[in-house]
This record gives sequence, structure tokens and C-alpha cells, in this order.
Amino acid sequence: MSATSVLSPSEHEVKRSFLLQRAQPAMNGLIDGSLSTLAPIFAVAFATLQPRYAFFAGLATAIGAGVSMAFSEGLSDTGDLTGRGKPYLRGAITGAGTFLGGVLHTLPFLIPQYRLALAVALVTITFELLTLAWIRWRFFGTGFLRSFVSIAIGGAVIAGVSAALGAAG
Repeated sequence: MSATSVLSPSEHEVKRSFLLQRAQPAMNGLIDGSLSTLAPIFAVAFATLQPRYAFFAGLATAIGAGVSMAFSEGLSDTGDLTGRGKPYLRGAITGAGTFLGGVLHTLPFLIPQYRLALAVALVTITFELLTLAWIRWRFFGTGFLRSFVSIAIGGAVIAGVSAALGAAG
């Protein structure tokens, strides 16, 4: 018996609305912010070996990505046909999630020692990936390990390519 079969029709609709209007936009934002900001941060970190430059690159990217995702989600549909809710609220949730996902692994680059900043950033990224996998497991019924591996592969590809670009620069 699945969890949704024990819910009344109105409880099922409330859960569905929460997933479509709150959890899914937040998840999209967190994943986008966590992954898309890796490239500029690590490229700059490896190119300059200067944590403060990586911090500014990460902060600028997190802000830009957050604003971009807020607008793209808010303007993607009215929510009337899809049931995804108010576009401005969805956009705000997605934008905030994107910023948060990008700024968390940017903050370690406030540490002036390059190797320490890099190590703390990698630990932070691992925490982010575990959190994203847990959210997918908790709210969307995907397997925790499958979610973690999927997200980690994307992050590893992005970090590897950007580190190589940075080292070449």
C-alpha cells in the first residue's frame, strides 16, 4: 500500500500542491545553484590560487543564477494549466533556492588559506549533495543512494571540467 493510497482525496491534493508549488521549485533551485556555481568557483580557484577571487566569483554567480532562475521560473507559466501555483511565489522560491545552493560552497572561500578553503568547500559540497539526495528521497520518493549518485556525478563532471580549465589558465 503506497502512502498516497491512504490519503483522502483532499489530503492527496494538498500534498500534490505542496510538491508542485513549494518543494519542486525549491529542489530545482537548490540543485541548479549547487551545480551551476561550481564551474566558475573552481575555475577561478584553480587559476588564481586565491580564495578571495573564488569567493567573489562564487558570490556573483550565486546572485546572478538566483535572479535568473527566479525570472525563468516566474515567467515559465501562469500555473493555471499546470497547477504549479502563483508564478511570482514559485519564482521567489526557486531563486532563493538557487542562491542558497550556490552561496553555501562559496562561503568557505572567505578562508584566506587556499588549501583549507578548498577542503572546507569540498566538505560543504558533500553536505549539499547529501541534503539534496535526502530531499529527493523524502519528498519525491526517489531512492536516496540513486539520488546521491546522480547529483554527485553531475557535480563531479562540472568540478572536474572547471578545475581543468582553471589549471590550464
